[in-house]
Amino acid sequence: MKHIIASAAALLLVCAAIPAVSVSAADSADVYVTIADAQGTLALTQEKITVTDTDGDGALTIHDALYLAHEAKYDGGAAAGYATAESTYGLSLAKLWGTENGGSFGYYVNHIAAMGMTDAVADGDFLDAFVYTDTTGWSDAYCWFDVRTKTAEAGESFDLTLQYAGFDANWNPVTNPVADAVITVDGKETSFKTDADGKVSITLEDAGEKVISAKSASQTLVPPAVIVTVSGESAAETTEPASTEAAAETTTTAETTAETTTTAVTTTTMTTAATTKATVSTTTTMTTAPAKSTTSASSTTSPGTGDGAGLGAALVLAGAAVGAAAFAISRKHED
Repeated sequence: MKHIIASAAALLLVCAAIPAVSVSAADSADVYVTIADAQGTLALTQEKITVTDTDGDGALTIHDALYLAHEAKYDGGAAAGYATAESTYGLSLAKLWGTENGGSFGYYVNHIAAMGMTDAVADGDFLDAFVYTDTTGWSDAYCWFDVRTKTAEAGESFDLTLQYAGFDANWNPVTNPVADAVITVDGKETSFKTDADGKVSITLEDAGEKVISAKSASQTLVPPAVIVTVSGESAAETTEPASTEAAAETTTTAETTAETTTTAVTTTTMTTAATTKATVSTTTTMTTAPAKSTTSASSTTSPGTGDGAGLGAALVLAGAAVGAAAFAISRKHED
């Protein structure tokens, strides 16, 4: 490792001889800052920081952005959580989000490994900085999804691709898919996993703004981040279907449609002085009913009830030498 770092440092000095492009400081620039802390969790996620020239060097830089991010979001401000130091290679990062670990930090602008803290930032840039959790082997893999933001409908799936920055056997920068990574939503693990190509289909049921990230059992990932805005109504809570034992609707049908024929009533009254003899009225009723019914008795039916309601962004570095140098210096490991 020591001879690789030494070689990378030598190459960096050669690159440093190339005149830098002068960037005059605008009044300000909005930069979206993400910081992963010493526990490997997202302390800031694409926080919009209005960057100004805090050190008066005539440029808007990574240092300005990180300083102002700590001033705005770290408890105690930059004085408590952030520090830089001058080194052989210029301004270096000494403390990030309250952690001092001998300079084991990484920082990327728009997924490109930065050369140093004085690299320029511009309006709309994305700055990702992190504390290495592995300070001996520096195995933390900087990774990212193919988009920074996403809109989706509640209950509808959308696709993401996860990849990480690495180096081949000759220390040339390469981009590889992150396979079998568990997707997290607002810090909670889900059942979604990336496939061998780093791709995953995700469905979010609840509306609102969500932070998508990932974890891996086989790799130490610098947590990536996508902010997903989910529109539409949240999925309704599942309710038990109505009981099929509800009281049956009772329909009373008087099947008294029998044709009724009544004979005429004949009453004869005979009266004498001694006695009154009456012939009681006699009514004879003859009922003729259709075959389906007999008398005027009613019937009840109970019908059965129905069923219940049923890029990916590629890692671009200015040549293999520059990529290896940035990779080595970001770790700032000195034997």
